[in-house]
Amino acid sequence: MFENLSDKLQRSFKTLRGQGTISDENISDAIREIRLALLESDVNLTVVNELVEHIRTRAIGEKVATALSPSEQIVKIVHDELVNLLGRDTARFQKASQPPSVILMAGLQGSGKTTTSGKLAQWLKKAGHRPMLVSVDVYRPAAREQLKVVATSIGAQLYEGKLTEEKPGTDAVLRLAKEAKREAANFGCDMLIVDTAGRNQIDASLMDEMAQLKKLLNPSEILFVADAMTGQDAVNSAKAFNDLLTITGAILTKMDGDARGGAALSIRHVTGAPIKFLGTGEKPDAFEPFHPDRIVSRIMGHGDIATLLERAESTLDRGKAEQFAKKALSGDGFTLEDFRDQLRQIKKMGSMKSILKMLPSVGPFAGMQQAVENVDEGQFTRVESIINSMTQKERLDHEIINGNRRKRIARGSGTTVQDVNNLLRQYAQMRKMFKSLGGGGGIKAQQRMMSQMQGKQKFGR
Repeated sequence: MFENLSDKLQRSFKTLRGQGTISDENISDAIREIRLALLESDVNLTVVNELVEHIRTRAIGEKVATALSPSEQIVKIVHDELVNLLGRDTARFQKASQPPSVILMAGLQGSGKTTTSGKLAQWLKKAGHRPMLVSVDVYRPAAREQLKVVATSIGAQLYEGKLTEEKPGTDAVLRLAKEAKREAANFGCDMLIVDTAGRNQIDASLMDEMAQLKKLLNPSEILFVADAMTGQDAVNSAKAFNDLLTITGAILTKMDGDARGGAALSIRHVTGAPIKFLGTGEKPDAFEPFHPDRIVSRIMGHGDIATLLERAESTLDRGKAEQFAKKALSGDGFTLEDFRDQLRQIKKMGSMKSILKMLPSVGPFAGMQQAVENVDEGQFTRVESIINSMTQKERLDHEIINGNRRKRIARGSGTTVQDVNNLLRQYAQMRKMFKSLGGGGGIKAQQRMMSQMQGKQKFGR
């Protein structure tokens, strides 16, 4: 979602390229472009003015390092100021002295609180916690059922409770919350995630109910869930909730959309509360901690290799990867069945677009971001369909596939004979390349590749 801001900032930095020194005159043009880039990305006006003033003051008052050109110096200053804006450290999770720790989810209707509650529960499970979910939204008939579906899909504990009131209101909300906290303690759950009711707009009844929940539950965390697509509306809502509840953090949802990114740069400054998590897709595992330095790296066009490596380490099977590498470099090479397994491993990391967006947009990867929009995600599905339409014998020995079988495979996979021919040709070229790297099964080449893989994984940590 930061691509537009990143592109605009890169253009503003070009203003200083070729300049020998930083002066009032040439810095003004760059500052003007940076300000425009931030405003067009829907960053709060007050935030923009303060940020630009900090950049201007540092740019004029700071001595240019001999190792840096003026444009590189401005890039460094903008980078540092954006990190200061978002917070230098990744926000930590607060816990109660005695479990369960209560996490109160706040936000407007449609912000994604229920889905985010489930994602947070799954993230906590992976971190070794035992979370329990409860919905205290007694106003929407489908709300509590929706959370039940979410909890079932991730295998999390859920407190359902019963609504005994004819017209449930705040009293029913408080009763459910109190019962859920007691049940969480009884079941040995150390975290209780409370999914609250949302409204189409901030109103007195919503705020009063949230204040009563806070007093009753004494939550360790009050997390404001904001739809990043709503821009300044999300910032205004966050401020209103913070004024009453003093939120401890924010979660931005729909970060995989085409929002301009202004909310991410504004919420922390306006509320003083850090952004703690990002929702990056619809799946339960499309959820990640917010690392300010990594987000700024993306904005500055430097990519986010650290997150990419973490995602690879958590989703890819290291044993299978090493086995594939050894087999690919051997004299026999790898089969189409091995190739299909590797495709499935890569798909676990997410869409190819999301992977490419984490690569730098400068240096050797300069043209990669432009190629993102041309990525055909369906190609992976077609390749897998083609391989699935082969017999196991053909997957193990592609050379036995004749013309008639290629036609049958194309019909069975819903593709064309040309698609089948292209796949077999590309596979043969890859197989030949790997075999040449291995030197016909050379042990030293295999060891070199294994040590390189291990070295990258250690670096990723």
